[in-house]
Formats: sequence, C-alpha cells, structure tokens
Amino acid sequence: MGIKIRDESKGDIEAIHRVTVLAFRDAPHTDHTEQFIVKALRQAGALFLSKVAESDGEVIGHVAISPVSVSDGSINWFGLGPISVLPEYQGKGVGAKLMENALADLRGKGAAGCVVLGDPGYYGRFGFKVVDGLFFYGVPAEYFQALSFGDGFPQGEVAYHEAFSAQD
Repeated sequence: MGIKIRDESKGDIEAIHRVTVLAFRDAPHTDHTEQFIVKALRQAGALFLSKVAESDGEVIGHVAISPVSVSDGSINWFGLGPISVLPEYQGKGVGAKLMENALADLRGKGAAGCVVLGDPGYYGRFGFKVVDGLFFYGVPAEYFQALSFGDGFPQGEVAYHEAFSAQD
C-alpha cells in the first residue's frame, strides 16, 4: 500500500469530512464533533497545517494543526488534532506517517512546539510527554501532552481556537 502525504487542496474538503466522520464513528471518548472542528478551523483561516494521506488517489487520512495560546504568553505553539484515518486503514502506519510529516513541517516553519490531547501511549511514540506546569483544564493530566522543538516548554494554561467548540 503506497501512502502519499500532501497538503490539503480545495477538492479534498468533502473527502476530509467523510474520513473524519468515519474515523471517529465508533471511537470512545468523543462527542463526534471532530468534522465540525475541522470545518470551523478552515472557515476561520486557522488551519496552520492541513495534511491528507492518500492511497491510490483516495484520501484515507487527515491531520489538522492550528495555533494555540498559552497563558504565559509563549508564542508559536500549535495544537495537533483532530487526526483521522479511515477505520480500514487504522493500525497500518497511516496515522504515524501523517504525524511525522506534520511535525516535520511544523519544525521547518519555525514552530516552538506542539500540544496534543489524546492517548499517551500513542503520542508518546512521537516524543510528546506530560509537562508539569502546562495544562488544559477539564481533562486528565496524562492525556494532555507537549513536544518542544526548542529549549523548553511554556508554563500555564493552553487554550485552543474557538473552533474547537463547533457543534455543526
């Protein structure tokens, strides 16, 4: 299975919506608004990176990266997510390729670092870790992790773009 990772194009929007809905359809710990978040980030011009995974011309995965704010005033920090892979391609390395490509792009664009909300076992493989003093209210601390591309980590509360409240 050949996988190509590339930037989103205008013709990918419907496929990204479909992939996101199907990827989270049976997932635990979700309110099934991920597709609305991606749409709202796009409409707000807040998708810093939007990458698709493609196999045989079909979009089979997507990752969104958007700016976050940190209460200590740190700049150039981003949030990864949602990340989606069609169920039949999950567990086959598609998500890992999306992650590696997106993180390399972030580094190349001068980002200070990235945060993610999710499974520590999965995201830890890419260098994400829980950072004392960096937090996101309302979730267990072990599920909020960060990856620094520089010398350290910010301290304080992280806030995602308002698009993460989208319900439709």
